[in-house]
Amino acid sequence: MTVHFPFQNSYSALPDSFFARVAPTPVAAPRLIKLNRPLALQLGLDPDLLETPEGAAILAGKTVPEGADPIAMAYAGHQFGHFVPQLGDGRAILLGEVIDRDGVRRDIQLKGSGPTPFSRRGDGRAALGPVLREYIVSEAMFALGIPTTRSLAAVITGEHVIRETALPGAVLTRVAASHIRVGTFQFFAARRDTEAVRRLADHVIVRHYPELRDLERPYHALLAGVVARQAELVARWLLVGFIHGVMNTDNSSISGETIDYGPCAFMDAYNPSQVFSSIDEMGRYAYANQPRIALWNLTRLAECLLPLFSDEQEKAVAEAQDILGAFSDQFSAAYQAGLRRKVGLFTERDGDEALIQDLLDAMAKNQADFTLTFRKLGDAAVEDSADARAQFMEPAAFDEWAGRWRARIALEQQGATERQAAMHAVNPMFIPRNHRVEAVIQAAVNDDNYAPFEELVKVLAKPFDDQPAYAAYADPPLPDQRVLQTFCGT
Repeated sequence: MTVHFPFQNSYSALPDSFFARVAPTPVAAPRLIKLNRPLALQLGLDPDLLETPEGAAILAGKTVPEGADPIAMAYAGHQFGHFVPQLGDGRAILLGEVIDRDGVRRDIQLKGSGPTPFSRRGDGRAALGPVLREYIVSEAMFALGIPTTRSLAAVITGEHVIRETALPGAVLTRVAASHIRVGTFQFFAARRDTEAVRRLADHVIVRHYPELRDLERPYHALLAGVVARQAELVARWLLVGFIHGVMNTDNSSISGETIDYGPCAFMDAYNPSQVFSSIDEMGRYAYANQPRIALWNLTRLAECLLPLFSDEQEKAVAEAQDILGAFSDQFSAAYQAGLRRKVGLFTERDGDEALIQDLLDAMAKNQADFTLTFRKLGDAAVEDSADARAQFMEPAAFDEWAGRWRARIALEQQGATERQAAMHAVNPMFIPRNHRVEAVIQAAVNDDNYAPFEELVKVLAKPFDDQPAYAAYADPPLPDQRVLQTFCGT
């Protein structure tokens, strides 16, 4: 049988200025590393066929499947605050779209599939390490319940790419609600092509916000919808200690998914100023800065939409500012509600926000592990607090806070076991620890050994389960295992 993708190609039906038609560059000897079988089934694909040599050839870009309409999407973007009028898919090619089993339209894109007209002197390829990192982290984010692009497959190409040295080449098959970004709107706005901005906005509304189609002011509602989704998304990032690393406008998805896992990382010890990305020298995208940057990016989107709001500039600006003004409250509401769940509060009372902030301050001062502190706090709801207080350099700091916390939870009717279960449902035991991800990459790159990768992916698929057999995966790094910087991999 032949591998069949039931493609529908709505984006490539837009005007030619929205993309460049380009086929993936064939590779020498594609070999499947990992197929996400549950996701394949969700997409209506046959995983058994995708695991054949024919399937590997498609997933590596060596063969273009029937019905595909390969394109590289055009977009611009602010990179670390500096505007670049043309970026685009420099190493990714959208094969097409499928309707999944829930009736949702999903992009299928090859990342690392060769040069495109947007490559800007790049080779269009991806090294094995960044492909494995994106597979691991994006699927971990999905298991954590955070909106994200997904990874369908990772394929090694049989060729090398040149970075600082020669590295094994690979291709990631990425699945997304779409790959439309704030930067996509900026591409047309920078060219003063208002009709293209309108065409793009209409496409986004139909695809992502269909409930807005018949409203009197659909473009205002579109901005409000994107603001709400981004506020919720970034709150969820902070609640699991995630740092995106490169929150440029070209990495900000209109659908509200986490996209473009480059130098991303999860914190070990809690530090609001934590930065891992080697290129974020000024800390623009530090952990605690992410809400502010999200709003900055949304403001750039609003600027693109102003001509659709009103012919009167001042009126359009005032309307956009009013919509953007909702971000702070929306983010705060999502973040504070999430924090209350993390510390086991079922109700909201005066003083809760200060109580939780006191915990975070003590964690920062005592270099407490972000993930384990909250996980062990769930256990402290029913038994001794030893594991939780052990996260603190000065355990007395936890003891003082825990006394106030116990007095607060005593005001609620829920029992200790119910509270523990609720806390464990939102506080993961397992995250993609940076040292674990790096160890997996080194085993694959240096030894062609994918057993550690398979095991880590398996553990991270159930982040809220105790999994005693894999307890070591929850451990923070030893001093000599700490990863201080992460890299884009381009």
